[in-house]
Amino acid sequence: MLDPAENDLVMPDWIAYLLQQFASDISDQAQATQLIQQLMQAIENGDSCIQINTAQVSCLKHLAQPESIALKQPSPFVYDDQYLYLYRYWSLEYALAVQVKRLKQQPTQALAADIAKDLLTDTFQVQALNMVYQQHLNIITGGPGTGKTYTLARIIAVLNEANPTLRIAMAAPTGKAAQRMEEALQAAFKDPALQHYSILKKTLKPVTLHRLLGLGTRYIPRFNERQRLPYDVVVVDEASMLDLSLAQMLFAAVPDQAKLILLGDAEQLASVDVGAVLANLQEVDALAENRTHLKNSRRFVSDAAIGKFAAFIQRQAEQQSTTQVLTQFEHDVVKPSTLVPVPLRAEMSDVIQLEYLPEDTQENIQWGKYYDQLMYGFQPFVEILKQAQQQKDQFDQWLEQVIQNFDHYRILSAIRFGKLGLHELNQQIELRVLDALGILKQGDWYVGRPVMMTYNDYQLGLSNGDIGICLQRPSENSAQFEVYFPSLNKWVMATRLPKNIETAYVLTIHKSQGSEFTHTAVVLENHATAMMSKELIYTGITRAKKVVSLLVAKEAFAKALTKRTTRSSGLLEKINNQLSL
Repeated sequence: MLDPAENDLVMPDWIAYLLQQFASDISDQAQATQLIQQLMQAIENGDSCIQINTAQVSCLKHLAQPESIALKQPSPFVYDDQYLYLYRYWSLEYALAVQVKRLKQQPTQALAADIAKDLLTDTFQVQALNMVYQQHLNIITGGPGTGKTYTLARIIAVLNEANPTLRIAMAAPTGKAAQRMEEALQAAFKDPALQHYSILKKTLKPVTLHRLLGLGTRYIPRFNERQRLPYDVVVVDEASMLDLSLAQMLFAAVPDQAKLILLGDAEQLASVDVGAVLANLQEVDALAENRTHLKNSRRFVSDAAIGKFAAFIQRQAEQQSTTQVLTQFEHDVVKPSTLVPVPLRAEMSDVIQLEYLPEDTQENIQWGKYYDQLMYGFQPFVEILKQAQQQKDQFDQWLEQVIQNFDHYRILSAIRFGKLGLHELNQQIELRVLDALGILKQGDWYVGRPVMMTYNDYQLGLSNGDIGICLQRPSENSAQFEVYFPSLNKWVMATRLPKNIETAYVLTIHKSQGSEFTHTAVVLENHATAMMSKELIYTGITRAKKVVSLLVAKEAFAKALTKRTTRSSGLLEKINNQLSL
């Protein structure tokens, strides 16, 4: 999507061109322009449509057609009794609804009496296993620690035992999410209860959805409605990240006889791009038997700090004032203090720290103090980097420690610009890392620089969201900088990477989905208040396994605790219509 400032410049020119070239006969150009601007702004915010009545659409004349005509003859805009769309998003919703119906109506399988074989005891996990055994379309949701991957491992083991030739695909929307999925599956398959199952003989390698679907540089999938995926089971983790376009391509590519399993947390952020597919699927009454929600969390027990925090977010109502919600938060979760270093130990209780930014104008805030505090979590990473010269004979062991220490901590921001935005924070943390190491950058590079890919590079075999660390391997060319990508176990010369690759001490909360860290620092400033939502703060704090440090402006934080995101979409109605035919 365009940066909002760029969008404000481009949109009026595009609309004027559209009306001049294709609708010069429209008498009320101002009204038509205003309606199109409203729709385009909604799309920029992730909505697929805007609510209208047919009288409002009349100003667009032939540029807008009812959906009954659009099915046969495309037009720039499409409308129904409730919504106005760009043709692209109307057609994506319609096509996805058709595919949901196709998978929903595949013949169900009889349930074997001993299917669970004592592998699962949790009621909801057993329900998920029974559902997948019978259904072709399956949605398994639950918060952190409710055992989504644990349950999936057993589901796959049972399905494979019934059919040892089963072809299984594992995927996630991003490279980082695919890596986390692989790590969680490997841990789940080590359970003694699964040691005699034939699934352990298979290699299950999660990939990005782009790679699974064969999406190339032109964004045209190799696997589609005409040439479907060669699998019997397709599993997609972090399904809340599915946007409308990617979901439509995925559903279209799943064969009739295959089972599709979507795993996700319905409380997390919706996709960056248009659509809230998982949320929409949760609302379809006719899909009740295709959904299971896991409720019992083992990672965040109810009396643990992060678990209390997550539950607090879910309870809040939007009508509360800033004072009311913050007073309640300080009583129920944690009182404000000053951020301090938190030593990480193998066995430790949850820790939550809360520090409020001063309510002065930004010009009067001593930002250096806060950047120093946010640097605390990276000190172990810096200390292990200092040992680079002494670890040449044990490089592999040292590399593993570098990766572990880096992945222990991450700063998460809601925005890209501002004093606590992604760009400024990455620069400030980088300055402090370089100072602590006593080194200078060579161009953009230095030992220890973490970087993240911002797009899919098929030539390099790297995906959007892949994170690597710049190092120098002990070899004849040890002076050269190379970047190691742990999720791929792959080295790439720094000079081959794109100039716009981003430093990654800090991630946006959106980009952190699918990741997990021991400690996260979540920063929110008032500059970002308009973007705040319960889903945003919930996603940020649940990336942490043990420690959450909050550096927040009061207004932004209160908004994040109370405002729920809603996206305009006609997908629910379209699925209901399809299933009623």
